[in-house]
Formats: sequence, C-alpha cells, structure tokens
Amino acid sequence: MGWPSLSTAVYRLARPLLFRVDSERIHRLTLGALRRFGDSAPGRGALSLVAGRPRRGAPISVAGLHVRNRIGLGAGFDKDGVALRGWAALGLGFVELGTVTPIAQPGNAAPRLFRLRADRALINRMGFNNDGAEALAARIAAARPALPEGFVVGVNIGRNRETPDERVVDDYLACYRAVAPVADYVALNVSSPNTPGLRAMQTPSTIRALLEALVGSDQRGAAPPLLVKLAPDLTADELLALGTAVVDAGGAGIVVANTTVSRAGLRTPAPLRDEGGGLSGQPLQPRTLELVATVRGSLGDRLAIVASGGIGSGSDAAAAIDAGADLVELWTGLVYAGPGLIGEAVAATT
Repeated sequence: MGWPSLSTAVYRLARPLLFRVDSERIHRLTLGALRRFGDSAPGRGALSLVAGRPRRGAPISVAGLHVRNRIGLGAGFDKDGVALRGWAALGLGFVELGTVTPIAQPGNAAPRLFRLRADRALINRMGFNNDGAEALAARIAAARPALPEGFVVGVNIGRNRETPDERVVDDYLACYRAVAPVADYVALNVSSPNTPGLRAMQTPSTIRALLEALVGSDQRGAAPPLLVKLAPDLTADELLALGTAVVDAGGAGIVVANTTVSRAGLRTPAPLRDEGGGLSGQPLQPRTLELVATVRGSLGDRLAIVASGGIGSGSDAAAAIDAGADLVELWTGLVYAGPGLIGEAVAATT
C-alpha cells in the first residue's frame, strides 16, 4: 500500500471520532494544529507524512504565476492565514486565504457549519467571519520568508455585511489595497450566499466596473492577477457573459465555483439538508466539471480557470484538469478524505 492510500486509510479509521466533535470546533483545532506543526522542522516533516508524502508535482505557469503544482486550498478553510507554513508542508501548490473584509467581523450566529455525512457534503452559513484584511496582510508578510519556492498565496476578498450597496466598491478597494502588496493573486468573492446582496453583483456591468476600479487603483506597476469567484447556480449564458466581462476588464481568471443554494438530489433527510447556507462537497462535482468545460470550450485560453467544488479524490482532480481547469482547489474533500487527499490529487494531476 502506497503512502497516500495508507494515510487515507488511517484517517478513515479516525474520522468517526473526529466527527463526534462539533464541526466548527474541530475546524479551529485543525487550524491550530497546522499552525503549531508548521512552525518547526520536525512538525513540517510529520505533516508531509500524514499528507501521504506527496511528490513535488509538476510546476505550472498560470496567469503569470509559477505554481509548484496544480493542487490548492479553497477559500474559507483558513480565512486569516494562521497556518501558511503548515499548508505548504502538506504539499499544496497554493492556498487561497479569506474571504476577508475591510473590517473584522464575527460572521453569523452559531451553529453555522453542518456535516451531511450521507452526501459527503457540508452546509455553511459562516458569513465572512474574519480578522480583517490588514491582519491577514500582516500574517502573510510575516510568513512569506519561510515559504517554499513556488508556493503561491492568493487572497479572496469581499464586502462587510453592514456596508450599504452604494459603497460596496469601496470595500473591495480597501481590501485590495491592504492585501495586494503581499498576495500573489487576489480573488473577488461576489457569489457567497451568506452575505445579503452579494450574489446580486454577478452581472457583467457590475463585474466590469469592479475590476476596472481595482486595476485602476494600483499604481505600483506590479499588480497581482485578479480572479472572480462565481456561483455554481448560474446558467451557461450567465456564466459566459460574466467570464467575458472578466476578460474585457483586465481580469486574469475565474474560480468555479462557490457553494450552491440547491439541495437537489441529496440523500440527507430534512431538516438537516434544509439548513440555510451554501452546500459544498461531493454533490457539486458534476456541476464543477460542467462549468469548467463550458468556460474553456467557449472562451478558450482567454481566462485561467480554477476548479473548486466537489473534489474528493485524485480522480476528481484529474477530471477537473481534463475538463479544462488550470488549477484545482480542495476543501470539503479534506474533511471526508483527510490530508492524504493532497498527495493523491498531486499525483493524479502530475
């Protein structure tokens, strides 16, 4: 048995015990452990082991970035960048931190994170709980000298819940100015279902205006690439119109996709399946492949595509690349498959 499958098998044995702990509490404990282990050489060696001793992978150039492999962490897992060295030790090629907002906010009331075990899925209504863009930028700057070559750090940015609609662009500008000096790329979250009014920003005119405002605000001459994270609930025509707007406004790519508000086809019974929030995990995998193939087939190489949603195995990651994705993000799959998924996904996409 190879290291990736052994690591996954061990996690499978431990998972019932882990799942007895409240989902948000175990999430916090996981981040704390990653931070502590990432801070020492022996700890980083142990993390490499539990991730299945992932091979280095094949470097790839995407949107002007040189990434050491195609597999990354999706936004929302480490909003505040507390475990950067730990994620690097696990063998990821990149991380997408955030979503962060200009001003720190607590997010929605708990409980706000639910496991749908029968569907290998999660429902979350976290509500952009984070320490604020300035705090994240400081953590990235502190960690940067110790990160390995080719490990890319992206930042996902959004609006504060209480910001009025007429000042939303100001929120994105404030976030961008805080994180752009330390981020390798910046992704604009306009698709979370957990912030009122956010998904209404998914119109070509709004996306174009937002991107143009950010591009025009950077006077350093070394602006990080801008990506836009879109919802999986868009029609094909809506998706392509938004992708075209991203290209026209100087954006580098899209992340497809965020969580879904659909509950179609779930095996989990009510009332759990009907909890408010966005659904992530295995049920999204077919939709992710469909979205990636649609964009790549119509827009060709005009956009970088990051596949995010339903990646729970090495074969899922490989299927996303075959559909046309440049990079692949993990999140809910790590909850159900464990850190060995990283090694499997890197191997499958190399």
